[in-house]
Amino acid sequence: MDKSDITFERMRSFVRVAERGSLSAVAPELGVGQSTITRHVRELEEAVGVPLLSRTTRRVTMTAEGSRYYANSVQILRLVEQASDEARGTRGAPAGTIRISCTAAFGVLHVSRLIFAFQDRHPDIGVDLSLTDERVDLVREGVDIALRLGPLTDSSLKLRTLGQSRRLLVASPDYLAARGRPTVPSDLSRHEGIRMSNVAGSETLVLQGAGGERHTVPFAGRLRIDHGLAARQAMIAARGIAPAHRWLVDDLLAAGLLETILADYSLPSVPLNMLIVPERAGVARVRLLVEFLVEQIAAIPGIEKSRSISCRPICPEE
Repeated sequence: MDKSDITFERMRSFVRVAERGSLSAVAPELGVGQSTITRHVRELEEAVGVPLLSRTTRRVTMTAEGSRYYANSVQILRLVEQASDEARGTRGAPAGTIRISCTAAFGVLHVSRLIFAFQDRHPDIGVDLSLTDERVDLVREGVDIALRLGPLTDSSLKLRTLGQSRRLLVASPDYLAARGRPTVPSDLSRHEGIRMSNVAGSETLVLQGAGGERHTVPFAGRLRIDHGLAARQAMIAARGIAPAHRWLVDDLLAAGLLETILADYSLPSVPLNMLIVPERAGVARVRLLVEFLVEQIAAIPGIEKSRSISCRPICPEE
């Protein structure tokens, strides 16, 4: 085989295998059989003239030559896609698929409806929305954009700050009728708490008074939950007091199913950020969705816009 056999299809298969470390994982993603992916990689290696991947029974890794070839391949495929976008843009609307990862409860209650509205505006753009509270590797999983709550450590991605998610203490009227209403932070130690098992430090609450004073109080309870929507149901069912994101419970507060407690004290807000794979940031359809989400998420109850909306690489120490 010669260099004319280096096709974009073979290059794309190699790139995704290199990112995922698995031939079998890439096959369903690209809609072909594993034998096709294996053939693409083999034919590419034959055309290039060097082995690009090292295969073991457990994992596929890149050779030194493969790592260099991968970096160049990513740039080539990005330029090809951008060129196609620009060509389509002269004749019609952007098309293609965008993959998004989002924290589950926020995705179900808010992001999903925003995606519906986005697709109404751009009917030729497909969206693959993955809802998970796990921190996924965006490049490895082929994700373009991720919406995440909390501090971040990803050093190779672009960060778009969306704002701060305000939290408040809530409980159901039935719970408060049975157990009484806390009037000062220390009262919380005598109450049932609904805790998130996937949030570090959930056994303690830190509240700030109107005068700036800090109160650190123990927060315990018989129920720990790892999903925001299940916690929401527990609040309605009078299982205890919970520190909840405003966007999670705003409708329940309006309907009288939950009430705010200790309203004169505030909980620390949680940062809400968008992560973007740098190689995908220039793709027209991705840019459109990024700007749409930035605009729309600012209107969600409890999301307080940061003083400055930034888009920058993440520093490793963050």
